[in-house]
Amino acid sequence: MIEANVSTNGVASGSYPFGSVSAGEAPERDDALVSAVVSAVEVTGAHAGSVFLISGDHRSLVLAAACGTPPSLLGGWRRIPVNSRIPVAEAYRSGRIVHLAGAEETMRRFPQLSVAVPYPFGSASVPVRAGERAFGAMAVVWTPKPDGTGLSRRQRRQLYSTADRLGTALAGLSARRLLGEWDERKAPMVVPVPSAPMVRVGLFDWNLDTGALTVDDELCAIFGIPPREFDGRAATLAARIEPSDLPGFRSAARAAVEEGHVLAHCVRIRDSGGGLRTVELWGRVPEHPDDPRAATHLIGAVLDSGSGMAAVAAIERLADGFFALSSDGRVTYANHSLENLLRAGQDELLGRRPWDVLPWLADPVYEDRYRAAVVSQQPVSFLVRRPPDEWLVFSLHPGAQGMTGWAAPVRQPVPAGTGPGTAVAEEGPPASLSSPPAAPRLGALYRVLQLGSALTGAVTAREVFDAVADQLLPAFGGQTLAIAVVEERRLRLLAQRGYSERFLARFEGTPLHARLPVTDALASGAPLFVESPEELLETYPGILVGQSNSWAFLPLIASNRPVGACMLGFDDVHRFPDEERGVLTALGGLIAQALERARLYDAEFALARGLQNALLPHRLPTLPGVRVTGRYLPGTRGMDIGGDWYDAIPIGDEVALIVGDVEGHNVAAAATMGQLRSAMRAFVIAGHQPKDVVAGTNRLLLDLDPALLASCCYARLQPRSGIVRIVRAGHCPPLLRLPDGHAEILDAPGGPLLGVEATPDYPESERHLVPGSVLTLYTDGLIERRDSDIGSGIGRLRDSLARMGGNRLEDLADGLLRDACQSLDRADDIALLLTEYTPSR
Repeated sequence: MIEANVSTNGVASGSYPFGSVSAGEAPERDDALVSAVVSAVEVTGAHAGSVFLISGDHRSLVLAAACGTPPSLLGGWRRIPVNSRIPVAEAYRSGRIVHLAGAEETMRRFPQLSVAVPYPFGSASVPVRAGERAFGAMAVVWTPKPDGTGLSRRQRRQLYSTADRLGTALAGLSARRLLGEWDERKAPMVVPVPSAPMVRVGLFDWNLDTGALTVDDELCAIFGIPPREFDGRAATLAARIEPSDLPGFRSAARAAVEEGHVLAHCVRIRDSGGGLRTVELWGRVPEHPDDPRAATHLIGAVLDSGSGMAAVAAIERLADGFFALSSDGRVTYANHSLENLLRAGQDELLGRRPWDVLPWLADPVYEDRYRAAVVSQQPVSFLVRRPPDEWLVFSLHPGAQGMTGWAAPVRQPVPAGTGPGTAVAEEGPPASLSSPPAAPRLGALYRVLQLGSALTGAVTAREVFDAVADQLLPAFGGQTLAIAVVEERRLRLLAQRGYSERFLARFEGTPLHARLPVTDALASGAPLFVESPEELLETYPGILVGQSNSWAFLPLIASNRPVGACMLGFDDVHRFPDEERGVLTALGGLIAQALERARLYDAEFALARGLQNALLPHRLPTLPGVRVTGRYLPGTRGMDIGGDWYDAIPIGDEVALIVGDVEGHNVAAAATMGQLRSAMRAFVIAGHQPKDVVAGTNRLLLDLDPALLASCCYARLQPRSGIVRIVRAGHCPPLLRLPDGHAEILDAPGGPLLGVEATPDYPESERHLVPGSVLTLYTDGLIERRDSDIGSGIGRLRDSLARMGGNRLEDLADGLLRDACQSLDRADDIALLLTEYTPSR
């Protein structure tokens, strides 16, 4: 709920996180974000940084920019609930730094983060603010130090300063209406950690007739000549080239001019210390048919890759496999020995992730080792079995710009500290190396940890099912999943994935005493694992099998009573090793607890929604000279319950019109709404004046719950005279559409929100309505948008009222709600009350 105040120009103004610029491109904002996240990494010596911006509904922090670690490695941390126990959210809420020196402190203070990202790292999160206004938060991650100290005081101050500069920049852009709102559908911006360039490139233009040479500063630097001292002669550069290389270079240059092809030639140049360094020259003759002099020019570039060319040549001569991975895990280099080891060509490997190309690397446990190296920035080694029965050792060495890897064949697990050329010992595997996977689904353990984290954020029963399906199916290789809940001693399908609806419809409403695998599992309280159709039919003759060939039936039992069952199916025959059965059994208990909690929440939601609908008027009065219509639209985001209401009360020859909004989205808000509506009706019917009605309601709210706030707009219309008296308590100003089609925002001074002060002043304003006028009362849910402030929203509503005002009153109400109905992520509910003044002639 937002309190709006009328400004001098007649347009309401209010606070909103990103001003009034529509969502879209905002170059200055993006530049500020990128500059800040790079600066944060540099001043702290971290290997990764990120900036999160607050969402339009103030409920989530959305990843906007990242430096170093790519967002694909952040898993579910692209969007973080503001109220979650995550360091970046804690920094945003508290306005203070959250400094975690290493894994031990992270586990102690934020165990959920340690479960979701189980790698050693240190982190610091700071708020991004400008004064009292919070824009988001910034976080950096570093390799934990041996002494466990984390960032120094100076580094923390610098990180704070970086965040403050970003907050000041965002506030300035907001004031100029250039900030906009971060589009949550947009992928976050990703920049690499700054580093010195690996390759230098210098440009030249060489006149072969005169010998004149035009070069840039970088080319001079490559040849070791200060730019101001270069005399423009080719001979000056030739003096730096190894004399034995000059004849071949000149011959190649003449051939390029005579034959018109591209020159590509390597020469050695002497550096300041007298050593030789190889550079590569690329050039071409420009094509200008009308200018014969163009054929005497050679333009091109000099590439100095430092020792890179020599290093690549040396690696290609080694028998072991070497490779390089980008920051998101894609192969950027592979030597020929690696191709032979992996039995895959460079055309298959380059630009792709190894676990996406090679089936025997597809188990998530291997990708997890890569994640561990990236997040912790520490070397990682592990063993892999390449079918049919050959073993390879992989060693990953991370850096700011990516990762270097080494692979070699082994006869059996090798000791710690092995490297290229190290002899293989005859002992067993040390603890520092990952043991070869004994079962094909050991990586499922990582998925189970992810599921535990996902279930903590699941609120509704449907969200619980989605979290289970998203994690369980890929973790264990299943293709179908269904969850049924127990209702009145029968099984009712909650949701399914992969099954045909026709197949599951036959089992809907199955009693718990039926002789079926799922009911037997519930009755015994123990999971039932069936590895083949033959085994299933032997135990349950005549049962419908469907498309699956193996099944796991998990009973969901919480608080010693059955709440449902989970059925996991496999298209191919699947063997359940003991370890996997144990994991699924434990997982059933985790799902049951989450499902029970979610069903309680669903029941509370249904109760509150029913309470709210029961308290809203089902029929509005019919009065002479007045037409009244109302609308209520619940919110669509999450399962929040609103406290909005409207009412129309006849009092003699007058009518009282009320719209209100109780703070909060829960059962308490709905109940308080009902109490306030009843109280206002009592005050109105008792004959109190408008300002006294609002003041009495304020006193009642203070007695009911001092922690709750509410807003309302009360209008009392006399149809005979057309006079309407208006009182506002922290509510949006009413709108009025005149018969000529003009719509305006009524200048009705308001008092504070209900529940703030014990004896506030609620001024009363008066307006004379002309026949055909339409008075519009509404709550802020109708005008709130992510990409604009409250004032702009009221302006849009005024324009819509003017444009659609010629319709019938019912059609006008539907039209005003149409845009809101189309929004799938509208956070707040809406109450709307339209009153048309139609006195008899």
